[in-house]
Amino acid sequence: MIFEHLIKENRQAFTEKVKDVCVYLGIDPDWIMLVMWFETASTLDHRIVNKTSGVTGLIQFMPATVRSLGTTTGQLRQMSNVEQLDYVKRYLAPYRGRMDNWLDVYCAVFWSAAIGKPDDYVIKSDKVARQNPTLDINKDLDIHKWEIRQALLNSIPKQYKHLFE
Repeated sequence: MIFEHLIKENRQAFTEKVKDVCVYLGIDPDWIMLVMWFETASTLDHRIVNKTSGVTGLIQFMPATVRSLGTTTGQLRQMSNVEQLDYVKRYLAPYRGRMDNWLDVYCAVFWSAAIGKPDDYVIKSDKVARQNPTLDINKDLDIHKWEIRQALLNSIPKQYKHLFE
């Protein structure tokens, strides 16, 4: 599984849980590992917090999102990486059967309306584009699905690119 070497705590339990979650969701474990790696600024640190927005954890949960899942960002930070995977699973469960590739998994986390849409699908939100400048490659304050794909592909280390192209 990609990025396994970055897991600092509970590596064996974490990778086993990732595989279990992925079997349930019907997705490739490398897909969710890529999403968690990207969302945690290439660290897989489950305690990471965006100081500006307050998003937290393995998939950068928004405070309102974790409340809807029955917890808080503070509680999420106190969980182990293995425990946090239960919330990743619960968050992604409604998209089960709709995530046909790694980009759909990322879209489930970032902008679920883009799941299954073509690459010319556009997120028309200046606010979202300003908060996610890495994804607005052409800097037009719209985020096209092709830009999301390209931004993630650009970030992937060379030795893993073949898994996602």
